[in-house]
Amino acid sequence: MKNISKSFGRNRALDNVNLNVTRGEIHALIGENGAGKSTLMNILSGIYPYGSYSGEIKYDGKLCRFRKPADSIENGIVIVHQELALVPGMSIGENMFLCNERRDRFGVDWGRTFKEAEEYLKMVGLNEDPRTPVKDLGTGKQQLVEIAKALSKKARLLILDEPTSSLNDEDSEMLLDLLIDMKKTGLTSIIISHKLSELSYCADNMTILRDGSTVETLSNEGHDIDEDRIISGMIGYPMEERFPEREHNISDEVVFKVENWSVNDPVYTDKKIVKNVSLYAKKGEIIGLFGLQGAGRTELALSLFGKYYGSNISGSMYINGRRSDPKDTKSALKDGLAYVTEDRKANGLVLTQSIAGNTTMAALEKITRHGIVDNDMEKAVTREYMDRLHTKALSESERVEHLSGGNQQKVMLAKWMFTDADILIIDEPTRGIDVGAKHEIYEILGMLAQSGKTIVMISSEMSELLGICDRLYVMNEGYIIEEMSVKDATRKKIMEAILKHDTRISRES
Repeated sequence: MKNISKSFGRNRALDNVNLNVTRGEIHALIGENGAGKSTLMNILSGIYPYGSYSGEIKYDGKLCRFRKPADSIENGIVIVHQELALVPGMSIGENMFLCNERRDRFGVDWGRTFKEAEEYLKMVGLNEDPRTPVKDLGTGKQQLVEIAKALSKKARLLILDEPTSSLNDEDSEMLLDLLIDMKKTGLTSIIISHKLSELSYCADNMTILRDGSTVETLSNEGHDIDEDRIISGMIGYPMEERFPEREHNISDEVVFKVENWSVNDPVYTDKKIVKNVSLYAKKGEIIGLFGLQGAGRTELALSLFGKYYGSNISGSMYINGRRSDPKDTKSALKDGLAYVTEDRKANGLVLTQSIAGNTTMAALEKITRHGIVDNDMEKAVTREYMDRLHTKALSESERVEHLSGGNQQKVMLAKWMFTDADILIIDEPTRGIDVGAKHEIYEILGMLAQSGKTIVMISSEMSELLGICDRLYVMNEGYIIEEMSVKDATRKKIMEAILKHDTRISRES
C-alpha cells in the first residue's frame, strides 16, 4: 500500500501511509485508537472503494482497484472484524457459508455444507459439530469459526482486527499459535492489536501508525521487541510507567462482602456456574478477579448486580455492613452497587445518543424537575465528567458512536460514576483500547479508589491486575480457588493455582 490518504469530510484519517507485507509473514499494525489502522484495512478489503481514497495498492505485483468487498475476497484478501459477524441462532455451518452457500439444483446442499464446514473447522483445531448453534459456543471458539469462515473463502491474506480482545490468555495463545502454524501453508496475516506482548510472540514485522501517518516499521527478529520504543512511536512521547503510581488509602472497613454465593445457568437450571464463592473488599481498595475462559467471573458479577444473570441464586451479600438482597439492577444501584459491562457497544452505551444522554441515563432523577430533564444541568454535569476524565470530543452533544474506543470507555465510566455508587464492579475496563487510553483508565480507577470508592476489577490481562490491584482472587470452574496480595502474586503462582485446581477436579471426576 503506497501513499494511501483518506479523509472523512474535513477529518484527514490517513495521510500518505505506506505498508509493505511479504508473503507468509505475520505483520502487526499498531497505533492508538483513531490512528487509522482500521481505516487502512477497510481500504485494503474493499469496504472503502477505489476512488474514495488516493494512493495505490499492489497485490501479487498487480495494481488493485477494489470497488467492493467481494473484489478483495475474489483476490484472497479476507478481513475478520473485531465485532464478530456471526448470526447466534444459526449453526456453525450456516454461518460459515452465509452468502456463499453450497448449492445443488434443489437449493442448499446441506450434506456438502456441513461436510466442508467440518473440514475447515479441523484446519483451525476446532472439534465441534458444524450443526451446533453459534450461540452455544464460547467467545474463543466463535473467533475460530470466523477464521474457518475466512479460510473457506480461500483466503491467502488474512486481516485480523483485535482478534484476542475478548479472549483470555489461554485462548489468545491458542489463536496466535494457529496463525504461526498457518504461516507454513503460505498464509499471510495482518494483525491489529493493542496487546504488545502478543505481537512480540507472533509477529515478524510491525508497522506503527500515529495520527493517520506511518511512523516506522520494525523488525521483530528474535521476537524481542523494544516495547518502550513502540509505545513512544504510538503516542509521540515516552511513557515512563505503564501503570501509574497511586496512594493506597485503604481503610480497615469492609464495605463489600459476599458469602457462599452460588448461581445456576439461567437456561440449563441444573448446571451450577458459580460455586460457593466468598470474597470481601475494603473501602478504597481495588481487588482483582482473574480466571480463564469459563471460570465464572462475569456470571458472578452479573448475578451480584441485581440478579441480572442466573437462576437458583443463593448466598449472602453485604454492602456497608447491611444485608443487601436486590431483586433487580435498580435496587442494586439504590444499595450502592454498580456494574460496568465488558461490552460497551452492545450493553453499556446507546451509541446513537449523545455523550450527555449516556452520562446521565443511569441516574436521571438527579437532573429532572417534575419529571422533565433539565438540559442545562445535564450539560453541566456531562462537561464536569468530560473534564475530570479528559474525554476528547467536540462537545457533550456529540454522538457516542463517533468517539474512539478509549473515549467511549470514559463515557461509560462517567455514567456509573454519576450514580455515586460505593462499589463498582468493572468488567474488562481496557478491552480494545490502546496503551495511552489504558494508562488514562488506570489513572481514573486509582482516582476513584483514592476518593473512597471500592473497585472489583475483572480482567483477562493478568499484567494489568498485577499492576493496579491491591489483592487478587483467582477463579476456576466457578470456584474462588486462591486469594493473594498483589505484592506476593506472580503470573507463575496464579497459573500454578489454576493448574493445581484443574488436577484436583480431574481426580474427583
